[in-house]
Amino acid sequence: MTDDQIRLNALTDELNEHNYKYYVLVQPEISDFEFDMKLLELQKLEEKYPEWARADSPTMRVGGEISKEFKTVSHRYPMLSLGNTYNEGELHDFDQRIRKLIDVDFEYVCELKYDGLAIELTYENGILIRAVTRGDGVQGDEVTANVKTIKSIPLRLRGNDWPDSFEIRGEIIMTRSGFKAFNLGRLEAAFC
Repeated sequence: MTDDQIRLNALTDELNEHNYKYYVLVQPEISDFEFDMKLLELQKLEEKYPEWARADSPTMRVGGEISKEFKTVSHRYPMLSLGNTYNEGELHDFDQRIRKLIDVDFEYVCELKYDGLAIELTYENGILIRAVTRGDGVQGDEVTANVKTIKSIPLRLRGNDWPDSFEIRGEIIMTRSGFKAFNLGRLEAAFC
């Protein structure tokens, strides 16, 4: 491995770590200027050696150019919508409907509901490969490029205790601070 390749990999890892600390932990360790200088160095190395650019490189984050033309993608498993329930019988009926759809053992997790855009993220070998909206529950819009603008969504997963291929679902929401920033011309969103 050459010195340039070692530096490219080190910068990719370092900048991903700084993005995590800034956007997820909200504990930045370096100034925006320092970050930008390191990112510029990485961009130059990737331009010189495009074959070494990693799929999880922070340069792969989409800046402001988001796609407005979407390809329709079928969900592997239906993305069912949430409904209101007011008694134990309705919960039992819901459970029975789910058990008919899914022929594997599962458990429920309860949490507060965020009202945002339902999204399904697909990771293979720890790398984000696709993001799809809920759509009609059977198929949705492939919005990977748009989702890459959300800094809290990892392009590469941390650690190594995840399956080779899996899907995770959540909501994309705009926080109050993100809404204020949006009104100032900067889009900020979060994935929950």
